Amino acid sequence: MNIKVVDQVISDDYALYCGDSVEVLRGIPDVSIHLSVFSPPFSSLYTYSPTERDLGNCRTNEEFLRHFAFIVDELFRVTIPGRICAVHIADIPAMLVRDGYIGMKDLSGDVIRLFGSHGWTFDARIPIDKNQQAQSIRTHAKGLTMTQKDKDRSWLRPALPDYILKFRKPGDNPIPVNNHMSGDEWIELANPTWPNETDRCAEWGAWMTWYGIRETETLNAAAGRDDKDDKHICPLQLGTIDRCIRLWSNPGETVLDPFGGIGSTGYKAIELDRRSASIELKPSYFAANVRNHKSAVNKRNADTLFEAGK
Repeated sequence: MNIKVVDQVISDDYALYCGDSVEVLRGIPDVSIHLSVFSPPFSSLYTYSPTERDLGNCRTNEEFLRHFAFIVDELFRVTIPGRICAVHIADIPAMLVRDGYIGMKDLSGDVIRLFGSHGWTFDARIPIDKNQQAQSIRTHAKGLTMTQKDKDRSWLRPALPDYILKFRKPGDNPIPVNNHMSGDEWIELANPTWPNETDRCAEWGAWMTWYGIRETETLNAAAGRDDKDDKHICPLQLGTIDRCIRLWSNPGETVLDPFGGIGSTGYKAIELDRRSASIELKPSYFAANVRNHKSAVNKRNADTLFEAGK
């Protein structure tokens, strides 16, 4: 393969590339990827590096979508027919200083329309519940504050969920995803939301479900930061990745993350006996990505030896 990279680390368990996602994806063979799971930059909400190649540095939503379209096309090409691309996304607030008004931008809808216009079939938008109090403290959003509740409730809105957008490449899947999953597991994953009881207010709705995604269950983000970060890194929750991989791939298959970050998707892929392909633009994140992949392999091998010794 002719893959344009700054650095790469290849093993039997993973292929890790440091470089621009579009350029690296162009070197990956057609119909070779079984599943993609990733969290792209949320338009310009988070900035991860100063490079112009970083999608997070787009000036407008329209510019972000134009650039993202190149990646959407490459993902379509490399994905096996009938298989899945799972995109972690959230709608984003419009800010008075940046956008001229206070409100919301339908980023999840924009991404759905983008994928649809590039050949993908939209299958599902799965909400992931969030703690409204924690989100208010973290974002200082006017629509979530207790002060605004007492001042003028016309500004109030619920907390913003994350979503997994499920896209399927048209065509017949040549290898059915039918590895073992219990009926109870499927009932849990078929719930229309993926909430977490510990992330709900005790007084409201905690009885609705007892299962879900733990918002704090992530790899160590600090390992990938450097002093040039403009904002911050937000690793995808491991529970979310786990569900996507178990639902939509078989052991031994390849799981791709074109926005690899510190390697969360690959870490879970290896833990679940899949192979990881991961692309990351920023060298400091790539270094953490490599460390986390090696850690996942060591942990899996140690667990295998432990089981064999019983």
